Amino acid sequence: MTEINTFLIEHEILIRLSFFFGVFVIMAFWEILAPRRKLIVSKIMRWSNNLALVFLNSFILRVLFPTAAVGMAVFAKEEGWGIYHYYDISFVIMVITSVVILDAIIYLQHVMVHAVPLLWRLHRVHHADPDFDVTTGSRFHPLEIILSMLIKFAVIAVLGPPVIAVIIFEILLNATAMFNHSNVRLNKTVDKLLRLFIVTPDMHRVHHSVEVDETNSNFGFNLPWWDWLFGTYKAQPRAGHENMLIGIKDYNQVKQVTWLSGILTLPFAGKSGHYAINVRNNRDTNTKTKQ
Repeated sequence: MTEINTFLIEHEILIRLSFFFGVFVIMAFWEILAPRRKLIVSKIMRWSNNLALVFLNSFILRVLFPTAAVGMAVFAKEEGWGIYHYYDISFVIMVITSVVILDAIIYLQHVMVHAVPLLWRLHRVHHADPDFDVTTGSRFHPLEIILSMLIKFAVIAVLGPPVIAVIIFEILLNATAMFNHSNVRLNKTVDKLLRLFIVTPDMHRVHHSVEVDETNSNFGFNLPWWDWLFGTYKAQPRAGHENMLIGIKDYNQVKQVTWLSGILTLPFAGKSGHYAINVRNNRDTNTKTKQ
């Protein structure tokens, strides 16, 4: 096991990049062969800016956190930090529970960035994408990416998960984010079956609706169970997947929501808006939407 851990740590970047580009290529071709919706903005424009943001975020993370979450897991192990170091638990159980717990934390983090107006300013970069495809899954403001990494650090320090569990989780998170943000068509029966185990594109697309109550639903990125457990699950958008509007009502200028310069400055533009869960007029907006 020590040799496996050493190999994974030494080749962690290559392993993650291989999965990232592999899944990206698969989903990109799938979108061409069986698209779910017709895109409204030039794919070349959106992809060039969204992917530029991905590379910028990757660079910033490597500068600030050279070893990222995996490095934190190695450090926690060496220092004996974390709950798992105090109990005699099967390695397999530790790996499985670590992945599930980390996924639950990502769900709670996602709810948090929707609930706190200041954090919603950052997260709306993700939601302001006027289309919904494989690149949307990696479109986040650098400040939100840094916040997410710090939260992972804290959870890893408290939990003390095996290194391999953190690597598996990071790979799954990236892969499923690209899958469930893809503009692909799934058979309805297959989609219904997959929703028992994983967030599907149709399930997560509801979350990217311009309608406030739909935006504040389906927060899961990987496992769908948290939305069922906490009552945030919504099966389908009212307007249907082909006709629903994607994005944020108040932000629809191409330069602001598509160009990299607009994306980076979006958190500092205008007011927080009525999408944040705890904004008082959110209830009124939901009522108007249902009428």
